[in-house]
Formats: sequence, structure tokens, C-alpha cells
Amino acid sequence: MTERVDRLRNLRTRLLSLAANHSDRLVNEALATADARKWHYAVLATLAEQGPASQSQLSDRTGIYRSDVVAVLNELATRGQVDRAPNPADRRQNVITLTPAGRRQLGKLDRILSGVEEELLAPLTMPERAQLTRLLTTLVDHHGHPM
Repeated sequence: MTERVDRLRNLRTRLLSLAANHSDRLVNEALATADARKWHYAVLATLAEQGPASQSQLSDRTGIYRSDVVAVLNELATRGQVDRAPNPADRRQNVITLTPAGRRQLGKLDRILSGVEEELLAPLTMPERAQLTRLLTTLVDHHGHPM
């Protein structure tokens, strides 16, 4: 008897896509409960970790298209979560900084995303989760995606 190979079940690219789609849905739904989106989180987290930045730098650091960064920053500025000020070294640029309201929102989003990760990764042990992180980081780094 020949062993049956399930092409779809063993195709790693398909498995990655299915897992990513499920993860994306969970993240989007959870962030929506806080009136937030993934790009909001990316900008807030980047500013918290790396400090003030220009719009161009934020685009590079987050992987958000330059044309989309403006819309994201407009939303965050309207909510008082970031401030824009002219760059004293180059008046053509704005420097974006995180506000106290932005820090509070980031803390809330961190808690939400922690819950999403717990739900998504529930079937994995802690060592398996660490291994998954290492493997995914290797793939992302190899293909040159910003983190």
C-alpha cells in the first residue's frame, strides 16, 4: 500500500498563508474593539521603542507605504496619540513624537495583542512558541522586511 501524501496539508507556503490569514483576522477584530488598526500599533510601538522620527523614517521602520503613513499619522494626531512638529534641522520635515495618550493606547493595544497571541498559539508549548518566533524571524529577516 502506498502512503498518501496530502499536497495541500504539507505545502508549507499554504500552511503559512492559512495561519497568517487566521492571525490577521484575529488581530484586526481585536484591535477594532479599541478603535485601532495594525498600522496604528506599528507606529505607536516604533515611536515608543525608537523615539521621535520623521514620516519617512516611520515608513522605513514600519513598512507602511509613505503615502499611507500620512493617513495613519492624521488619525493618530486627531486622537492626540502623536504630535507633529517641524524638524528644526530641516523645516520641510515633521518630527513625530508619541504623546502620553499614545503611550496609554499602546499599553492597551499591547494587552489586546497579547491575548490574541495567546489564543492563536494556544496549541503550542512555550518552547515551540520560541522556536516559531526564531523561524519566522529568520524568514522575515532573510526577505528584508522591516520589523
